[in-house]
Amino acid sequence: MKNLSTARTLLATAALALATLTQAGTLVINTDASDPAPRAAWEQVAKSFMKAHPDVTVKINTFDHEGFKTSIRNFLTAEAPDVVTWYAGNRMAPFVKAGLFEDVSDLWAKEGLATQLKSAHAAMTLDGKQWGVPYTYYPWGLYYRKDLFARHGVAVPRTWPELLAASAKLKAAGITPFAIGSKALWPTAGWFDYLNLRVNGHAFHMQLTNGQVPYTDARVQAVFDRWDELVKPGYFLANHAAMDWQDAVPAFVKGQAAMYLMGNFALDLMKKGGLTEAQLGFMPFPKINEVPQAEDAPTDTAHIPARAKNKADARRFLAYLARADVQAQMNATLGQLPVNQSAPVPADPYLRDGFALLNKAQGLGQFYDRDAPAEMAKAGMEGFQRYMLKPEMRGEILKRLESVRQRAYK
Repeated sequence: MKNLSTARTLLATAALALATLTQAGTLVINTDASDPAPRAAWEQVAKSFMKAHPDVTVKINTFDHEGFKTSIRNFLTAEAPDVVTWYAGNRMAPFVKAGLFEDVSDLWAKEGLATQLKSAHAAMTLDGKQWGVPYTYYPWGLYYRKDLFARHGVAVPRTWPELLAASAKLKAAGITPFAIGSKALWPTAGWFDYLNLRVNGHAFHMQLTNGQVPYTDARVQAVFDRWDELVKPGYFLANHAAMDWQDAVPAFVKGQAAMYLMGNFALDLMKKGGLTEAQLGFMPFPKINEVPQAEDAPTDTAHIPARAKNKADARRFLAYLARADVQAQMNATLGQLPVNQSAPVPADPYLRDGFALLNKAQGLGQFYDRDAPAEMAKAGMEGFQRYMLKPEMRGEILKRLESVRQRAYK
């Protein structure tokens, strides 16, 4: 009987040890990768990680985009996964401030990520610490019609005076310089972002979107002074407030507009419209003032929840996700760019140009509606669109934005 009791005790102990080992070797990832390409990319990286780490089993829970946004805070505070996907910059700040994301500065130091992920370092840093790993982003810039530029003797503008001269020349030839569709508001934010980044720099842009600067500040007025030089001469498509961004693409494809400030997700529609590499070019937004060059590059990230059960394997996974080869493979599926600057240069010419642009960027904006809180972003984009329709209302618009700022950041 004593031997049977001892055997039962040993069996129970072994079972408990096995259960603990099984739990420790399971890595739970929550993501909103519900679209086909992101889902395939995450399944791919999970398989390759398990192959490299056979002691770990990866379990991916996939949510739809909106469901993920509404449920993330709940599962971070209750049944936290070991890894969760999210976004860089101010979008991660509320979870950092609430103590829901793990500080992974030690991982950045150990893996040398400040160098490998240099362009996104600032976007992943709050209070001097890093809170996750970026794995993909995409560039914004000015897509332009090479053939129209050549036909009308327009050089690719590198500076603001050159952009103004090119716009005037195109307008005189009966071509609208810039395509835009602002019905959904956010395309106007791309213009505000780039003008502010080029006039005042990335640090000021982040101070503004963090609520630290009044919208009536002279430096914000200076942004609109430059915007005036494009809006008042009629350099944007007429009736853009009635069009979504997709609705403005045909004018660009047909040669009725010569440039389009947009993210690289628009390329597919431009190519489907019939534009070839011989017709379609990509250029950085031109220089305005002597400030470090920064770009808009919405960045997707992975984080370890503070209440994760398997933080050891989560750290191994984030280190793996930061690798140049892993990011290259993942982004080939995503059709976007690896953040790791040692990743192979993409073959696609537009992604190749975007990769070079972002690798040398001195800072990254996440786009206005990611960098600013929801209330401020909504009011800001409404104001930007209204300004583009009625530039004479600038003063009233900025006063309203300032009143929203004072309320939104309390």
